[in-house]
Amino acid sequence: MTTLTLVRHGETDWNARRLIQGSTDIPLNDTGRQQAREAAESLRSRLDLDAPLVVASSDLSRARETASIIADVLGATTPRAYPALRERGYGEAEGVGIEQFRETWGAWEDAIVPGAEAWADVRVRAIAGLRAAIRDARRETFPLAPSLVVVSHGALIRELIRHATGGAFPAAGERLANGSAHTFLMERDRLSLLDYAGIAS
Repeated sequence: MTTLTLVRHGETDWNARRLIQGSTDIPLNDTGRQQAREAAESLRSRLDLDAPLVVASSDLSRARETASIIADVLGATTPRAYPALRERGYGEAEGVGIEQFRETWGAWEDAIVPGAEAWADVRVRAIAGLRAAIRDARRETFPLAPSLVVVSHGALIRELIRHATGGAFPAAGERLANGSAHTFLMERDRLSLLDYAGIAS
């Protein structure tokens, strides 16, 4: 049984312009770096900092830099990156604005975009990525149980919330704020949501 906190990366220029990033590797902007520092300070009150802290992330640069800032502020070792935790690939929609996306493909959850990764595939690889991060964190901190922070992406975290709650959360139209933190419990093959925050309209 492992408690882990998933954090959405800080803002990028594409976030600020409401463009879909997906697996396109867009770096943080200065606002995103500040959001990462604020997320780290917020985590102080959420985490058991008496336990050894391990930070992990997606392999995309916006997540890796967010994770590095959090690790530096909280005194953790250099984060390990996992390709399985990267954002959903959006195919032809990458680089497209939100309004154009809706006009072209319709509602977000129901849209069928050429070349986009299937939601079921996102879920499977995300859970595999979490398991790998948990396994490595336990090895790193054995015999102590780690306090684990994983920095990833909005659509991937949303899919994990949806999976953990049987589709009850998040509500349609809600999006996860950059730098927001969400706590899960992983028990063998079962993922449970303990709390989530940072919902924006």
